[in-house]
Amino acid sequence: MSLAIFDLDNTLIADDSDYLWGQFLVDRGIVDKAQYEAANAKFYDDYKQGCLDIVEFLNFSLKPLSEHAPRQLFEWREQFIEEIIKPLMLKPAQALIDKHKAKGDTLMVITATNRFVTEPIVKLYGIEHLLATTPEFIDGRYTGNFSGTPCFQAGKVALLEDWLTSSEETLANSWFYSDSHNDLPLLNRVQNPVAVDPDEKLKAYAEQSNWPIISLRKDHCPTHHFQK
Repeated sequence: MSLAIFDLDNTLIADDSDYLWGQFLVDRGIVDKAQYEAANAKFYDDYKQGCLDIVEFLNFSLKPLSEHAPRQLFEWREQFIEEIIKPLMLKPAQALIDKHKAKGDTLMVITATNRFVTEPIVKLYGIEHLLATTPEFIDGRYTGNFSGTPCFQAGKVALLEDWLTSSEETLANSWFYSDSHNDLPLLNRVQNPVAVDPDEKLKAYAEQSNWPIISLRKDHCPTHHFQK
């Protein structure tokens, strides 16, 4: 049995849930379109370029959570999942998850997108463990701040190592599937890094490092990469 870790955005789903949540808020008039849409796009571009200021982004993206009652936020989130996320879920991704599950592996998602957005998505895939940036919640309200370490780049490694200290899991024969060069710190930490529909920077690095490169956007799920 091994630890099988998955990135979420553009890995298990065919888009970025963080960016799409922001657009969902814009489209429904929950946030100011002129200001929010442009900033959301700029932060997403920074992420893709590898120069995202994660603290600045979290201050931006978590602010709407502080401006509405949790009950209303959960209703919007349910609509978001049904209308936006479910059509982006990938059957080959579920097949890959099921293959690891059948082997008795422990399944985990590690994502930079905050837990408010990602927790229900991860549950839809039947994955038990989630490490994600945690929005601060005090006295029944989201504060707009985050708690602990942002789950981004080297922060993913730090949060995983903290989790390992309180579990029986190890990184022996561990797997990590990701599309993004932002995840190179964690990809280099596991024994079986796999690039999934990778961005150009990750693709070049994976080719140089002789890592498997797979696609979950196709009609079938490759299985060859299980042989190491």
